[in-house]
Parts: sequence; structure tokens; C-alpha cells
Amino acid sequence: MAVLAAMCVGMFLVLLDVTVVNVALPSIASGLGADPAATQWIVDAYAVAIAGLLLAGGTVGDRIGHRRVVLTGLGVFGVASVACGLATGPGMLIAARAAQGAGAALLLPGSLAVITEAFPDRAARARALGIWAAVSSLALPAGPLLGGFLVSSGDWRLIFLVNVPVVLAALVAVPRLVPAGTARPERRGDAPGAVLAAVGLVAAVFTVIDAGEHGFRPLTVAGLAVALVCVAGFVARERHANAPMLPLDLLRLPAFVGPNLAAGAMNLVVNGLLFVTTLFLQGVQHRGPVAAGVALLPMFVPLAFLAPPAGRLVARFGPRPLLVGGALVAALGAAGYALLEPASGYLTLLPALVGLGVGAGLFTAPVVAAAMSAVPAERSGLASGINNTARQTGTALGVAVFGAVAGGTAVPGAFVHGVHVLAGLGAAVWIAVVPLVAWSVRRSSPTSTRSG
Repeated sequence: MAVLAAMCVGMFLVLLDVTVVNVALPSIASGLGADPAATQWIVDAYAVAIAGLLLAGGTVGDRIGHRRVVLTGLGVFGVASVACGLATGPGMLIAARAAQGAGAALLLPGSLAVITEAFPDRAARARALGIWAAVSSLALPAGPLLGGFLVSSGDWRLIFLVNVPVVLAALVAVPRLVPAGTARPERRGDAPGAVLAAVGLVAAVFTVIDAGEHGFRPLTVAGLAVALVCVAGFVARERHANAPMLPLDLLRLPAFVGPNLAAGAMNLVVNGLLFVTTLFLQGVQHRGPVAAGVALLPMFVPLAFLAPPAGRLVARFGPRPLLVGGALVAALGAAGYALLEPASGYLTLLPALVGLGVGAGLFTAPVVAAAMSAVPAERSGLASGINNTARQTGTALGVAVFGAVAGGTAVPGAFVHGVHVLAGLGAAVWIAVVPLVAWSVRRSSPTSTRSG
């Protein structure tokens, strides 16, 4: 259990830093003089680094041993957290956030692999993974609350510096508790594929953010060209690589592609609306960080606590009913943003937050189960990595797209008009997910569904 506790701490930090930064964004922007584009990058640099390096992190762990990768990830994450806390300008903070994401990309697959090796018995492993998932889920509601209290009680830098003592304790504990594990030096990586994927994603996010701020100027068009070239290069590389990062035969399986596209769409809408909701609460309505963090709980509490019962329902009925139902509920939540005005009371926003949280909470477990059950058991690790990558890519693009459409909060009326547009966009994406999952997801029996 000590091994499990150590891995849960690492994952809690990784997921905490996805949400803890949101309520601090206005304070960070005013403290460092960050414009709206830089504010988006403070969130996106973390998500882009995770999405671009996640699959490579799993491969590196297979080659040199997952304990070593976990220790490296903790070290990178800790040093980057210090750099975030000491940042003197937006550029330094964005670079440090990207380094944090690189450390997280090592921790996420590494911690899961260590737990898998530490619990060889299937029943014990299932219980351990259930605890790991539950602790990870608690990071979602904890992020806005902890971020709000830290910003209110001191300085926004505390949201990063609070990671440091936890990381130091984990660095001491992991070598004592976690066995070295098995290294497989013969396992080949795909460095060119990883570079093309990461550069392509950075270029795509840059294109969206820059177009939102400056329109389609030559630099924006150049970013789009780089993204398209990287996508083409990535496909060509994966087609001929001996050990491809993304085997292209998986893309010919609708039952695998559909759930991963749906998972990306889920994170795009949820995290995109989370970004603009934080700006609305603090930049338009001038709520304090703690009040903003508490106000966001109706989104995160259902998302965290509906996952276990949703998993049991998937085992009984298969993933399709919950996927369709969750998407429809979340679409109603997203559409609720169309009712917001600059002076709207919290009761106007509350149904939208609850709808998003409940819909995403019902959706998460079955979308993972559907992706995992679409491939043979021996490829489950790869399938899990691709699913996580799809979700992190959706997060990065969601912050970029929704931030670009909403614009800054300097003119509240214009910002809220942008949020109204996003309400329609978010609802449309969720509605589009319904035929996608209905077409691609097989009706799974309780014995054929693997939750991963």
C-alpha cells in the first residue's frame, strides 16, 4: 500500500496542476503583465507538453524502467514548479509550465505502470487502480478550492511552490518503496514521431491563439503551415517506423477511433468552458479567488464522484447508453451559457455547471471503457496512452479555441457575447458526439467490457 500511496501522490499533483491554475489566472496576468494570449498559454503550455510527450513517456519507461522514469518525472516537475513560482515574466512562466507538463508526461504512465507491476494479482490490482482513480479524481474539485485559498492568503506563486515539499517527500520515498522493476532496453522508441507530434500540436495551438488575437496575419498562416506539415510528416513516419508511436492500423478501427475522438471533444468543451468561466467570474463579475473556486465546484464534484457508479453501469449495460446520455446532459449544460449576462446571478450559471459536470461524469468511464475494449488485451497500455493523449489534446485546443472566441474581459459585453457563441459551439460539439458514439461504439456485454 505504501507503493500505491506514493504513486497516488504523484498523480494527484499532475491533475491538480490542470485545474489549480485557473482561479489564479487574473492575479498572474496582473502580476506579470500577461496579455490574453499569454494567459491562454499559461494553461496550454502544460496541456500541450503532456499531450505531445505522453506516449513517448510510456515508451521510455518500458526501456529504462518505470521507477527511474517516475523519479525523473518528479524531479522535472519539482524543478519546474520552483521555476513557475520564481517567474518574473509571462515567457518564463510559460516555459516553466511546459517543463511541468514534460515531468507530468513521465509521471502519468509511469505511476500506472508501477502500480501494475506492484500488484500482480488481478483482484488486488483492480482495487489498487480503483483507489488510484479515486484519488486522481479528487484533484479536480481540490484544484479550484486550493488555488483560491492560496491566492487569497498570500501570492499566486504559492500554487506552484506548494508542490515542492510534496515532490521532495516523494523523491525520498519512491526509491525506498518502489522496486526497480524490469527494464527492456530492446524496446524501441519513436523519437521522430514524438517530435513531429509535439511540434505539430504547438503549431496548431499557436495558430488558434494568434488568429484570435491578431487575425490571419502572415505569422498565423506560417503556424498553420507548420502544423499541417507536421501532421503529414507524422503520418508518413508512423507508416514506415519499425516501432511507431501510433500504429496506424488502430485508426482503421471505428470502435477505437470514435471513443478517442469523443474523449477529445469532451475535454475540448469542458476545459474550454472552464477557462472562460474563470475569466467571467473574476474578470467580469470581479469575484475573489476563493469565491470563484467555490463557484466552480458544481462542475467538478459530479465529474469526480460519478465515475465509480458510471463504471458499474458500464459493466452492466455497456458503454453506449451512458455515452449518449452523458453527451445530451452536457450539451444542455453548455447551452445554458447562452443565458449569461455581465450582471447575471450565480443561479443563472449553476445549471450550466451542473449539466457539464454530470454529463462529463457520466461520459468519462464509458468512453475509456469503449476505447480499451476495442483493442486486444496485449495493446491495452498503448490504448490507454492514446486515450489520455486525445483528452490532453482536446484540453489544449479547447483553451485555445474558446479563449480566442471569447477574447479578453476588458469589454464585458463583448466577452459575454463571445461566451454566447461558445454556448452554441459547446452544445453542438456534444450533440455531434451522439451519432459518433452510436456509430462507432459496439454494444458491449458485461463480460466483454474492459474498464482498463
